[in-house]
Amino acid sequence: MAAANPWDPASAPNAAGLLLGRFVASGLVTEEMLNISKNSAPCFVNFSRRQHITDVQAEIYQKNLEIELLRLEKDAADVVHPSFLAEKCHALQSMNNHLEAVLKEKRSLRQRLLKGTCQENLPIEAVYHRYMVHLLELAVTFIERLESHLETIRNIPHLGTNLKKMITALADMDILVTKTEELAENILKWREQQKEVSFCIPNILAENFLHDAIMPPLPFTSKVKVQTGNAR
Repeated sequence: MAAANPWDPASAPNAAGLLLGRFVASGLVTEEMLNISKNSAPCFVNFSRRQHITDVQAEIYQKNLEIELLRLEKDAADVVHPSFLAEKCHALQSMNNHLEAVLKEKRSLRQRLLKGTCQENLPIEAVYHRYMVHLLELAVTFIERLESHLETIRNIPHLGTNLKKMITALADMDILVTKTEELAENILKWREQQKEVSFCIPNILAENFLHDAIMPPLPFTSKVKVQTGNAR
């Protein structure tokens, strides 16, 4: 049985209790002072806090360990988890059954592989006929363009050289276009000049005719020149 607290006035009456009761009744000691005396010492409070911190740290460590285990289980789920293992076992079993069927029919499969498949029809369900038609169209188109595709693939390593040649050809084309434009302008100018000359020729001929008609021939003019003038 625990001993009675000598500082507690409510405990069994003893000399200390009676003395404290008298002090409280006289006003020398208050209840607050007695309550303060009952509190534990600060060092014990720090010990309890330290113990609480240690417990919390241990719990945190335990939770981190559990989280790490869950991560490892997640990463290795495809190897460890029963559902994934069951799927892998089912896949392996189906593959094993297929290989067993192939081994059983090995002789017939070898004969079929040795036999030519020319002029034979492959059975295709009616649902897939339209897809086969589309596939054949794509195959024919691919075969038609196969040569151009191969040529394009062959030209890929020479793409830089061809590009430089194309740039040079474009520059030469620009020069030729400029020269052609200059030549066209010269031709137009020459045509304008020819038009002016063609307009001036009748006037010159008319002036020469009037001049020959007004001016008499000189005495020393030859007969040929006179006849030529008369012919005019």
